[in-house]
Amino acid sequence: MFDPFEVSGDIPAATAEDVDLAVAAARRALTRNRGKDWASASGAVRAKYLRAIAAKITERKSELAKLEAIDCGKPLDEAAWDMDDVAGCFEYYADLAEGLDAKQKAPVSLPMDTFKTYVLKEPIGVVGNYPLLMAVWKVAPALAAGCAAILKPSELASITCLELADVCREVGLPPGVLNILTGLGPEAGAPLASHPNVDKIAFTGSTATGSRIMTAAAQMVKPVTLELGGKSPIIVFEDTDLDKAAEWTAFGCFWTNGQICSATSRLIVHESIANEFLDRLVKWTKNIKISDPLEEGCRLGPVVSKGQYEKVLKFISTAKSEGATILSGGLRPEHLKKGFFVEPTIITDVTTSMQIWREEVFGPVLCVKTFSTEEEALELANNTHYGLGAAVISNDLERCDRVSKALQAGIVWINCSQPCFCQAPWGGNKRSGFGRELGEWGLENYLSVKQVTQYISDEPWGWYQSPSKL
Repeated sequence: MFDPFEVSGDIPAATAEDVDLAVAAARRALTRNRGKDWASASGAVRAKYLRAIAAKITERKSELAKLEAIDCGKPLDEAAWDMDDVAGCFEYYADLAEGLDAKQKAPVSLPMDTFKTYVLKEPIGVVGNYPLLMAVWKVAPALAAGCAAILKPSELASITCLELADVCREVGLPPGVLNILTGLGPEAGAPLASHPNVDKIAFTGSTATGSRIMTAAAQMVKPVTLELGGKSPIIVFEDTDLDKAAEWTAFGCFWTNGQICSATSRLIVHESIANEFLDRLVKWTKNIKISDPLEEGCRLGPVVSKGQYEKVLKFISTAKSEGATILSGGLRPEHLKKGFFVEPTIITDVTTSMQIWREEVFGPVLCVKTFSTEEEALELANNTHYGLGAAVISNDLERCDRVSKALQAGIVWINCSQPCFCQAPWGGNKRSGFGRELGEWGLENYLSVKQVTQYISDEPWGWYQSPSKL
């Protein structure tokens, strides 16, 4: 566990043996009392636990936000906002869990009146599932569905996930329903993904790791949901309010210290306003308070680790060596001599072949290109292997609608960037993964659909000649 300046604790490093123990505990949770304690319990029963967890998160909001800020460098105000979202996510899925009861045995209209069919929705089983908020995007719907979950958070952001386990114990969640395994990917994550008694994997992280998880899951034809990397574009047209557009552009790339898969880190701006817009954007960027994340008013903290710090600086130096211009930032802030801080960075004179245009940085770095026509803007925006998010900024709403349809992304923001609501689907296309989290779509990830058909006629089926009539 790191604060911005020094090591302040450590966490357990789980092994394959620990994975076996967690999977066994999850299996017991599903079958205990013939499933009546959890998997076969009513959605209303599970909802009570989810609401109790939400209440505890709210009660401990200040403490959990501080831990999150210390653990991953996120500004405290941002971390507090996350805790509100965590509680809201549990509340939302509590409502959906209750709604499941009314949807059971939903009838299916058939063309033959001698049969009746209904559908059951059952928990898929044991599921193997970042800072706390993204973990909850998986845990809350999995528990709402009646699954048992094994959460393996990033080794760089695990503390609040361990606190979630403590919260679940406090509210009396049945043993084994939620299990937390901290540790490294090869030692804990890989054995979880390939475990024969894990029924589904849901993963948020890099595309390379997602590919390995798919390979492991494929050996057992195990379903996966993947929310992977991104290199999302933000298109700024010439008819927009420059200051509003500049703030959303900065927020879209520098929020969460740039460490978010959906960051709109490729700015595509109309050539007629490019110079003036970039001047405004630099002013907005230089006004961002960079400090210890616990300091009041902090809006940019340190990146999560020394390795990530060095990686971000290497991206910046490579861009410069390839011929790009560092318009603003690119260095450690002068007033911060310790900690893994990187100034919010804007890079211009970028070509589409440069590393900075093609690869995810996962840090506060924005690259810029200009365009002259809508078609050129879309070509630049879609010029990526990724397809998680995209944004368009324009006062012409018909154009926004047209561009939204043409953008190859799972999430499109109009006149904003990065808002996220637990009621709306979240996920990407192309190498950003597949499947959708959040909303009703998130719950469906963890449900198995069973068809039940009954023959209701008193007449024999009559396909074969009856032996009694021979």
